[in-house]
Amino acid sequence: MIFIYKLFMTPEEMRQLTISGATSSIDMGQKNGKSELQTLSPIDILEFSTLDEVEKEARVCVRCNLCRSRTQVVFADGNPHAKLMIIGEGPGQREDETGVPFVGKAGQLLDKILASVQIDRQRDTYICNIVKCRPPQNRVPTKEEAALCKQFLMAQIAFVKPALILLAGSTAVQYTLQLNEAISRIRGRWFDYCGAKAMPIFHPSYLLRNDSKQPGSPKWFMWQDIKLVKQRLMTL
Repeated sequence: MIFIYKLFMTPEEMRQLTISGATSSIDMGQKNGKSELQTLSPIDILEFSTLDEVEKEARVCVRCNLCRSRTQVVFADGNPHAKLMIIGEGPGQREDETGVPFVGKAGQLLDKILASVQIDRQRDTYICNIVKCRPPQNRVPTKEEAALCKQFLMAQIAFVKPALILLAGSTAVQYTLQLNEAISRIRGRWFDYCGAKAMPIFHPSYLLRNDSKQPGSPKWFMWQDIKLVKQRLMTL
């Protein structure tokens, strides 16, 4: 069973949270002879026994205003046993219509990028987003929206237990690694995150706006990065 904090964690506390696989509890340390977990009420935490339970709750979530304008919740796509997880920002119009992440033009480009190194989207990856509902006009999710939705992301990571995570775009990086650096400065580097190695990459939508494939261009760097990802996957 997985225990995930609900609404009361600060961004720093979220960043420090470590979830190990399908453990039956979170080790919160000892305080006055009692586990801090024991001081929390059932309202403070949620218990998930399966990934299906996480998705079921996400699909009826009304915690923030994004629920008012969504067509449907966009939970995930791919293989829940994959070693590679890809985390994006949030659903766009096409994703909101279909209920599947990364199926618009950016998603089609992502598929081509993965296929270029023989990574099969359905077999080899698990794809999700920081927020599960489309922000109006595809705006960036607010910190509050991301915080209210992060419980679902943490549970997805806990159950999928990916070895590698690709963080597509600056929003995914900011709301996970808590880094505000430009993707161009940190892309291609591995960071420790929730028991996995996480790499920031350019978001496919950014690559669509920067079509050059010349050395030093975003698309050229993406090609270098995806080759590194493939090499790492082959060692797992």
